[in-house]
Amino acid sequence: MRMPENYFDEDVAADYDATTSAAFDSEVLAPIVDVMVELAEGGPALEFGIGTGRVALPLADRGVDVHGIELSPAMAGRLREKPGSDRIEVTIGDFATTRLDRTFSLVYIVFNTIMNLTTQDEQVSCFANAAAHLRPGGRFVVEVLVPDLRRLPPGQTIQPSEVSSAHIGFDEYTDLAWQQVTSHHHWPGTGRAPVSTPFRYVWPAELDLMARLAGMHLEGRWSDWVRSPFTGDSTAHVSVWRR
Repeated sequence: MRMPENYFDEDVAADYDATTSAAFDSEVLAPIVDVMVELAEGGPALEFGIGTGRVALPLADRGVDVHGIELSPAMAGRLREKPGSDRIEVTIGDFATTRLDRTFSLVYIVFNTIMNLTTQDEQVSCFANAAAHLRPGGRFVVEVLVPDLRRLPPGQTIQPSEVSSAHIGFDEYTDLAWQQVTSHHHWPGTGRAPVSTPFRYVWPAELDLMARLAGMHLEGRWSDWVRSPFTGDSTAHVSVWRR
């Protein structure tokens, strides 16, 4: 399997926390960390795509032994600059294939990061890798959006995600057959270079099949971290599979 391309180099890592600042808000993070602590049941946790430590650091503050796998040395470098990061071990590598010589009670991947794997084979491998790192009875948690193709009329390929004086973001559906989308971001007047990142969107039922292939079963699915019911109108989901 090919190594995924790293789209989170130093230029992106330098501004990552600032451009995603809303996701670092304590009101956003608190329910995420509460759920993770509960699901880890006192055991260690492994984060796929640990990034700059948005979730890992407050989780470690709650006493969880956290390890991370991160493709981007620049993102991991930003994590290393933060207080408390010395408690977190980080392995540089592709989280779909990188194997560690230990197992965990909880493996998790949040903030749509599973879509950074741009082929179905890579996503299937990610589930297999999660299962390989789980102790019997351990859990794999994924937070990811639900593809919003209902808002995409026939022939239209562009869908705005945010349009403001500070940020212009839009998704370009480049191949509906292979579930390919590229997310474009511009920050007018800041001097920051535009960023375009490819993703592979994925359906909840498709993820359930990947889990089954990896020897896991669905334990729960919610619309958000406060466990709102998942419905046909949900725009995202938090799913928990158990080995």
